[in-house]
Amino acid sequence: MAASVLQRCFTAAVKVKSITPTFTARRCLLSAAYTDTTLWESREKDPQNLALLAVSMDKTYERKLPVSSLTISRFIDNITSREEVEQAEYYLFKFRHSPNCWYLRDWTMHGWFRQCLKYGARDKALHTLKNKVQYGMFPDDFTFNLLIDSYIKEEDFKGACSVVEEVMLQEAFDLPSTQILSMYALSSYLATKPQLTVAEERMLGAALLIAGLKQNNTVGLSAQLLGNSLLGKLEMTKGINAVFKGMPLIWTNGYLGRALAVMERVAATPGDIRLSQDTLGTLNSWLQELSSVSDSDSSSGDSSSGEEESGGEERQEEAKLDAEDEEERTKLPLYVSRFKELSGQLESQGKVDPASLHALVSAMARQALATAEQPDLDQYQSRLQDWEVEKSGLIQREKESMQRAEEERQKRVAARAAEQQASEG
Repeated sequence: MAASVLQRCFTAAVKVKSITPTFTARRCLLSAAYTDTTLWESREKDPQNLALLAVSMDKTYERKLPVSSLTISRFIDNITSREEVEQAEYYLFKFRHSPNCWYLRDWTMHGWFRQCLKYGARDKALHTLKNKVQYGMFPDDFTFNLLIDSYIKEEDFKGACSVVEEVMLQEAFDLPSTQILSMYALSSYLATKPQLTVAEERMLGAALLIAGLKQNNTVGLSAQLLGNSLLGKLEMTKGINAVFKGMPLIWTNGYLGRALAVMERVAATPGDIRLSQDTLGTLNSWLQELSSVSDSDSSSGDSSSGEEESGGEERQEEAKLDAEDEEERTKLPLYVSRFKELSGQLESQGKVDPASLHALVSAMARQALATAEQPDLDQYQSRLQDWEVEKSGLIQREKESMQRAEEERQKRVAARAAEQQASEG
């Protein structure tokens, strides 16, 4: 065990030397131990010829028979190149659209993403993740962390946010490490001041809100404030339908009101919890911007979306939603005045943190991520053991099934031989 740890440390040290000084200086996220593949690669191997395995699967599908979950697992485990990753993508799709689709194993999903990262096919990993219904890819928290971290290391924060979107849609912010990585990716992307589309505003707002709800501290409440603000801005300009469409969000109006409720909560809570100055500034600028928009401009998006609906009941529902949106827009002056009142209250109480949300998340990552990693690693090691036990059971059942099939075949051959011998006699 000690030798294994020393070997891992030596390997990590060699890798660090090959990294540029700039990258080393900014690295403050997942440790080398977390991303180390030694434990995964040390599993008992089942060597296979992928060409023969592919031919076998093709013949099985041609006969309208299902391919077993062990077969697709073996194919994923024996990938050795980018080209084989692309070939495996095809068979994952075929498996997902077969009668055995429900039996894609958790270790197969994890192995697929591991292989994509190993062979420079992160685009394939993201493609199958975004099209999870077509490929059956629903990774666990640990796998999500590896994917997010791989994008962050390359400073591809938009790509990292694409993974975070899937975490949000699966409501998988259970691990503190996933919460920290997700908020780091989101705040890093927003720090680049991108021009956001409606879909990006909805995704970023929902992800910040849901991840922030898991953290009862300055970072979490600042994320909730910004998330509600993004969704509230979208609600005011496009209507509530544009907010909750496809999102695990509450379906009622009032996201700007919920943003103000976060401010009220912080003002009323004793202790060191504060709100970041930049999130308050962002909400203030959006309130001012919304206030300057004319009623005709703010309702144009709703009228065009209403034209797409057809049918009496759908039109009535759209009219109802339009009325609710209009009612919400009438509250804007109240929101503006309430924001000014709460801002002054927070300032007087010293509950405005001058640091940006990104700076606060970065500090939290440095302080808390190392502590959050160890439970993840312990759980991952336990999960690997469970996977190996489950896989061994499946292999044993496969052998028994093949043995029974062979015995039945031999019985049939013997019966035919006996029947033929009797007819000749």
